[in-house]
Amino acid sequence: MKIVIIGAVAAGAKAAAKSKRLLPDAEIIIYTQEEFVSYSSCGLPYFIGGSFEDPKKLIVRSIDKFEESGIKVHNFHRVTEIFPEEKQIKVMDIKSGHEFVTDYDKLLIATGAKPRIPDISNIGLHNIFSLRTLDDGIRIRETMLKSKKAVIVGGGYVGLELMEAFVHNGLHVTMLEHNLNIMNYLDDDIISLVTAYIHNSFEKNVVIYTNANITEFIGDERVRAVRLSNNNLISADFVALCSGVEPVVDLAKSAGIALGKTGAIKVNSRMQTNIPDIYAAGDCVEKINMISNTPMWIPLGSTANKEGRCAAINMCGGVEDFEGVLGSAVTRFFDLTISKTGLTTRVAEDLGYDTVSAIITKRDKAGYMPTVGYLTLKLIADRRSHRILGAQAVGSSDADKRINILTTGMIKGLTVEDLSDTDVTYAPPYSTSIDPLIDAVRILKEKLACCGG
Repeated sequence: MKIVIIGAVAAGAKAAAKSKRLLPDAEIIIYTQEEFVSYSSCGLPYFIGGSFEDPKKLIVRSIDKFEESGIKVHNFHRVTEIFPEEKQIKVMDIKSGHEFVTDYDKLLIATGAKPRIPDISNIGLHNIFSLRTLDDGIRIRETMLKSKKAVIVGGGYVGLELMEAFVHNGLHVTMLEHNLNIMNYLDDDIISLVTAYIHNSFEKNVVIYTNANITEFIGDERVRAVRLSNNNLISADFVALCSGVEPVVDLAKSAGIALGKTGAIKVNSRMQTNIPDIYAAGDCVEKINMISNTPMWIPLGSTANKEGRCAAINMCGGVEDFEGVLGSAVTRFFDLTISKTGLTTRVAEDLGYDTVSAIITKRDKAGYMPTVGYLTLKLIADRRSHRILGAQAVGSSDADKRINILTTGMIKGLTVEDLSDTDVTYAPPYSTSIDPLIDAVRILKEKLACCGG
């Protein structure tokens, strides 16, 4: 058995390691155009911010470790074509330019995602960065340490995490978001709490412009300012592009592999594409939303690892199904934790649900505890079935704990009534005697009972 894997960050590296454990005698080969393999790209903002000094701490498993286990890794190698009928691929050695063709028994495409680069004049100036690879993180940190002003284009997860990193290192940061709000994957009432925290706590360090349209970057060789459509000029020592990512699918598409509605590779629950013996996993792959049973594309390292494992089991002759995702996520901005799962009100209603929601703000632990903070929790349910559709939480560092509790119930299709008597843990350092989650569930239960649900 010869298993060939294209890509070696999360899904590809996980699939290689799992395949070797399942089939120790199999020939397993990884091709990646990057220098490094098996690293945590999610940790890059925290390296940039200075949580740790050595970027190689982000490497989960080195090339040497892979090869010690019998997995051959070819870094700086780009797969340029797939020939499904011949079960072969064409590979180019990036350093030498040499091309060769090799065969496979099973092929896994784990090409991941790439930064979405906006079409803006002079975007090729020096000190305009995107963040996706380990090398990107190293370059941004080196530049940040020599700078005083940064501009971040985009107000999503990565944009917020980089803003924390830059502010922590004493920079003045301007965030430019083309939508009406930053963190556009949350509901407006939750977004307002996030923006209020940022403005109230970091007024001197941070400026946020929403509904902002950039017309050009200004500079000679290096960027010095950003021009907006209203002619405002924003001074910048460097720019971080955080305007989203998109799946890397050109290789798959040219081989006749089907794409889904989201533009990512379409796979079944066993990570199989429409072509026999070709699998795909990770950020290049479309997911199924477990609430709405509709296609979605959310690139997350945790999901990529699960999919890589699933693909390996099926490539090696086993049977494993990956049923889908809820879109669960968490991030932070200094002392504020922001977490979500499932559908927002806006998305749920666009999908045709009749929603009922409850939102509460409450202490996260006993009021006499020195570390007490506040937590705002929003729950969204379907009026007809009473099923929980989604939840969002902002506040103390325990915000994600309540979201994680809900994800288990949501996967099992539990209703609001099912969750109202959930037996969660209690002690004064960890919760109030009636947990904020239970309070929110009971309020939602009452709203459903009184409004014809």
